Amino acid sequence: MTEFSDEYIKKTSRSRELFERAKKVMPGGVCHNIRYFPPYPLYIDGQKGAKGSKIFDVDGNELVDFWMGHYAMILGHAPQPIINALKEQLEYGTHWGIVNDLQVELAELVHNIVPCAELVRFGVSGTEATMYAVRLARAFTNRKTIMKVDGGWHGGNTDLSVAIHSPYNLPESAGLLPEATKYTKSLPFNDIEFASQILRENKEDLAAVIIEPVVGAGGAIPAEKEYLKVLRELTEEFGGILIFDEVITGFRLALGGAQEFYGIIPDLATLGKILGGGMPIGAVVGREDILDLANPLKEREKWESVLMGGGTFSINPLTMRTGIATLSLLQRDETKIYPKINAMGLKARQGLEKALLEQNVKCTGVGSFFQVHFPFQEAVTLKSPKDIETLTDTKKRDHELKLRLLNKGFFVMHGGGAVSTAHKESEINQLIEAASVIGSEME
Repeated sequence: MTEFSDEYIKKTSRSRELFERAKKVMPGGVCHNIRYFPPYPLYIDGQKGAKGSKIFDVDGNELVDFWMGHYAMILGHAPQPIINALKEQLEYGTHWGIVNDLQVELAELVHNIVPCAELVRFGVSGTEATMYAVRLARAFTNRKTIMKVDGGWHGGNTDLSVAIHSPYNLPESAGLLPEATKYTKSLPFNDIEFASQILRENKEDLAAVIIEPVVGAGGAIPAEKEYLKVLRELTEEFGGILIFDEVITGFRLALGGAQEFYGIIPDLATLGKILGGGMPIGAVVGREDILDLANPLKEREKWESVLMGGGTFSINPLTMRTGIATLSLLQRDETKIYPKINAMGLKARQGLEKALLEQNVKCTGVGSFFQVHFPFQEAVTLKSPKDIETLTDTKKRDHELKLRLLNKGFFVMHGGGAVSTAHKESEINQLIEAASVIGSEME
């Protein structure tokens, strides 16, 4: 054990007890592997939960949270407008499984806000949304090959479980049939020349390119605008579909997401996280002629239509209400919210690099995103998930830095997170001050 692990264990005895119980009833004690970290994860107190920028654990510790529900909580934890919306809706039912007026209102908001959203189809998760987006692209083009970037994460669906972690040429999981991923191939991120070459080699069967405009789990690295522009031009030239996975960037980089931020409009986009206002949601949005393949009003043979089930809990009234409340607030206060959180994100990136100067850190991100990385050598450029995995010490970031920051009252993931409207500039200053102390403690 190290001194920072010992300190964490001393502060979190109740979490340790819960983890021992959890391991007996769940594989590894968790239901999402990303939530485990050694020696054991921090457990939130279900009776105290989270409020604003803070989370409260079962040992009575109060922490400033920058993970913010997998980046979903742009308004902070338990914001009053969302709580009010939930309370009002609860009286009328938690689930109907029937079309309702709320889904129309939320779909109209998405249609008006997101540049590519001619039509909208709601589901219950980002994974589901990317699965359906790929299916739509293959059906529309009558082609098979999907291109994704090395290190890109698009949820757990089989079609896209390729080249997520290095080495990219090996299977991502047991249980994946080679036949199921045969037509999914990968592109290097932010490498225009090599990516263009691969696309040209596959142009005859190119159904779609799917990309996170800012790779999330791959290092909070923004795509270069020229790179996205080339992908847009080549997909159009080759007759393929460009899909932006905006589950993370939607309504965060800008009100209209990455497509507004970059000024590049995809054919389809997937949404989630912020869209649900803290409730489970996913959505596929985009061109009418593509989404129309799922239109039940069109008389087609079943093999000519695209099966998009949507899930039992799609258009759940609680989710629709919180989504409406969130997007309405973001739209109303757009000129205040985005400059504020983006400025704090920039301050965090610049301040953390300065505070951890002796550790030679590099801070990636854009807008309200920030992540700290520990390069093995000086003067490296981090432009892709591959760079993060091969040129930096991810264990130092995900274990030592995480625990040291937890001990000082901050919860981060992958060395950083995202700023919400609930965060204060003073908390960014405190984070930077804590990093400065940690920098002197590290070897």
